[in-house]
Amino acid sequence: MEITAQLVKELREKTGAGMMDCKKALAETGGDTEKAIHYLREKGIAKAAGKAGRSTKEGIITSYIHAGSKLGVLVEINCETDFVARTEDFQAFAKDIAMQIAASNPLTVSRDELDQKRIEEEKEIYRQQALNEGKPEKIIDKIVDGKLDKYYSEVCLMEQPFVKDGDKTITDVVNETIARLGENIGIKRFTRFQLGE
Repeated sequence: MEITAQLVKELREKTGAGMMDCKKALAETGGDTEKAIHYLREKGIAKAAGKAGRSTKEGIITSYIHAGSKLGVLVEINCETDFVARTEDFQAFAKDIAMQIAASNPLTVSRDELDQKRIEEEKEIYRQQALNEGKPEKIIDKIVDGKLDKYYSEVCLMEQPFVKDGDKTITDVVNETIARLGENIGIKRFTRFQLGE
């Protein structure tokens, strides 16, 4: 059975697991959604969705200074307990996120933090580009949506490909860490400093 994007999307909505995890689960189970949910639960990935509503008032602020000291990042990452915040696993995860921000220069943590006016400007640019290329009117909206998704994956931290493993997004990495540590985790905010900017 073909694993369609719609099937992956539906599984993501049901489990809260990352896109690549959902795709793999569907491939492993021949496209059977119920078996894929079971597969994800066995792997501990679907746990992240159940923890999403829990409060994250503890955590750490960590930094990353790139070699040469011309680029640095401060990032606040929250979890549920101080106990988990002090674990090596959580701190290594936080360092990875700080390094990701240094390498990929996102504008925001998630797409809902982007300025709506900016999104509308991007849409209009993409629409005009498609019209200039002579694309049929009926597919222009799909083209705009596709380009907008690509834009989000460049400027929104949670949607960026992970620098250490391009098959995963930061959302996937966060969900895997939630499953591993058993607590809800949230990337609250960050600041990226570059010398001369």
